[in-house]
This record gives sequence, structure tokens and C-alpha cells, in this order.
Amino acid sequence: MSATTSPFEGQKLKYFWLWLLLGYLYLAYIIFGSLTPSPVEVHIDDFDKIMHFSAYAILMMWFAMIFYNARARVLHAVAFVALGVALEFAQQAGGVRYFEFSDMVANSLGVLAGYAVTRGCGKYHLLRIEQKLLNKASA
Repeated sequence: MSATTSPFEGQKLKYFWLWLLLGYLYLAYIIFGSLTPSPVEVHIDDFDKIMHFSAYAILMMWFAMIFYNARARVLHAVAFVALGVALEFAQQAGGVRYFEFSDMVANSLGVLAGYAVTRGCGKYHLLRIEQKLLNKASA
């Protein structure tokens, strides 16, 4: 094993479909939260930018831990940035919520942060968690 090879290289998630379902539920929550006429209100200046950043960082990290090859991670990153932009335009078109360029920036930076965290060995965190849970269940 070389210095750049992970012991997790080539291993597959045993509960791939469960993790994918959870990821899609989270994605649906983000879409709903972005388009609902009554979003969560927090009365702290610019806290919504932290929420945008965090939501997209977690989204990217989650899917990067499910699809951990480089090409799939790049495609997901591009798709999630595009989603963040599209949802801002959808908010404007709906007439109830406001279009904010700064939300697009926060979403995109969140995706980039999530990508960066999972670029190296972080992409195998879900596999590690799954193996620990399975080892505890069999003990």
C-alpha cells in the first residue's frame, strides 16, 4: 500500500441505498426550505448566510461520502452549485421570497468547503461509520 492509498480504497458501502435515501431526503428538505413562503426566521444578522453555507457544505459532504470517486464528486459539486443558483431564481419567480446574490455565494462556498473536506480521506468517513456500527452490532 502506497502513502496515498487508503485502506478503504475499493470498498463499497453496505447500506448504500439507505445513505442515498437519507441524502435525497436532506436534498428535498433544502429545496423545500428554499421555496417555502414561511422559512425559518433567526434574528441574528447574516445568520441566513451561515445556514446557506452549512446546508450546502453538509449536502456536498454527504453525497461525496456516498459517491467517493473524483468524477462523481465533481459532478455533484457542479450540480449543487447549479441547484443553489436555480433556487434563488425560483424564489424570485415565486414572488414570495427574495432573490439574493449573497445566498448564491454562500451556497457555492458551502459546496466548495464540503468538497474540500471530502477530497482526501474524508470521503471515506461514512464507510468508517458504517463499519464501526456493523462491528458493534456483531459484537
